[in-house]
Amino acid sequence: MDWLQTSAENCTVRRTLDIVGEKWTLLILRDTVNGVRRFDDLRRHIGVSETILADRLRKLVGAGILERRPYREPGRRTRWEYRVTPRGWELWPVLIALMQWGDRYTADPEGPPLNATHHGCGAPLRAVVECAQGHGPLGPREAEVQPGPSARPFQEAAADLPVH
Repeated sequence: MDWLQTSAENCTVRRTLDIVGEKWTLLILRDTVNGVRRFDDLRRHIGVSETILADRLRKLVGAGILERRPYREPGRRTRWEYRVTPRGWELWPVLIALMQWGDRYTADPEGPPLNATHHGCGAPLRAVVECAQGHGPLGPREAEVQPGPSARPFQEAAADLPVH
């Protein structure tokens, strides 16, 4: 079965993008993994409207990527902060990969705005693809994609078929 014969309706990339594939969502995730936890701080730092931020936070909490925790400043009402869950931390390599690509192709002439480095030795972080046996880094020519257990045959929708 080649790629064009395989349905993309239940594609896990598509499903993941349904959750995190919007710009504001990734920026919220970027900030929360870097320790920004409170609504007002997120809104100010990212420059997003309250409505969009509230919607995206609800989506991330609903997906189990962030969790809400109450906090209360003296003399004020209880508010919420957002913490990255273990499920959310699994997206950290995605952020590193996006940053790595952006640093290479979109950074200012003087360089990237942030440097992510290994705490132990100071070397820059990089996202790499490797197999489960530890072979890597691998490039696209060293990988192959095959239908998985939930692969389904592609079927064109009736509305997409040409009329004769």
